[in-house]
Amino acid sequence: MAIAKAERLMNLALCLLGTRRPLSKRELRDSIEAYVEAFGPGNGASGNDDSFNRMFERDKDDLRELGLVIETVESLEGEIGYLARRDSNRLPPITLDAEEAAALGLAAKVWQQARLAGAASGALQKLRAAGLPEDVDPYGPHGALEPRIPVHEAAFEPLMLACRDRRPVVFDYRKATAARPEQRHVEPWALECWRGHWYLAGWDRDRGAERVFRLSRITGKVRSRGGRYTAPVPDVVTVRETVASWAGEIADRSARIRLRSDAGYPLRAKATAVRELGNGWDELEIPYGHGLDAWLVEFGPDVVVLEPAELRADVVDRLRAVAKG
Repeated sequence: MAIAKAERLMNLALCLLGTRRPLSKRELRDSIEAYVEAFGPGNGASGNDDSFNRMFERDKDDLRELGLVIETVESLEGEIGYLARRDSNRLPPITLDAEEAAALGLAAKVWQQARLAGAASGALQKLRAAGLPEDVDPYGPHGALEPRIPVHEAAFEPLMLACRDRRPVVFDYRKATAARPEQRHVEPWALECWRGHWYLAGWDRDRGAERVFRLSRITGKVRSRGGRYTAPVPDVVTVRETVASWAGEIADRSARIRLRSDAGYPLRAKATAVRELGNGWDELEIPYGHGLDAWLVEFGPDVVVLEPAELRADVVDRLRAVAKG
């Protein structure tokens, strides 16, 4: 559901739930900003009554399909009004056992990002009011392993809002092998955290293709741009799968490298075979997929690629690009 429509339906539902008397179409039209912006005031002067009536009927039907009980009431003057009585739309009492309440309390405490902290705190207070005892530890017996979703990058909040509002953005991005950042024009789709790092998936307008960006490599401010998206947003955005593929997590080949004996422990963890060569070097065989060359560059002089030749050439090219910068 589009963000604008969802917000309009939410405002209509709140109006219908918040009123003590039936509200006419005209009153609802004047009370909901989306209707006023689209059709003008409900005095008939705008000439958009038919368009408003069609949208209102669709919105009312959508809310009923979502489960909201909307009553239609005719006044003594013959005017039709609408309301949603709270007793007809009240959820049954929710009973949580200690484990369920602790799990929800834990979820409410995970977020540490400032914009979400207030909502999470409010949710935790409601859980306490609903029966989560003060002496129940949301972290269970492993309180020292308190989970976090770290958000250190300044780009997170503007990108989160841009994803929500479907707004194109512009930012400077420095690739792992580049000495200087390049400007990117992106239609942001989704943010996801993978192995302690945040990534943005979206449509790169300059390259005309889907791309994934690591937030820690965004330099400067994220700037919003007007206009609509030029590419369709996929139903499922596979951020983690894409990053895992680029990082060599999805392996379909094997590489042979030389590695200093006291270095490269993440590489050793992936190795299927390790052989000591002497003189402070080991030989490793590593399964890999796309993106291993970028990872190997991070180990600098501690790694030498033996085969395949194309991987060796890619690593050399990346090192040369860094050296030139």
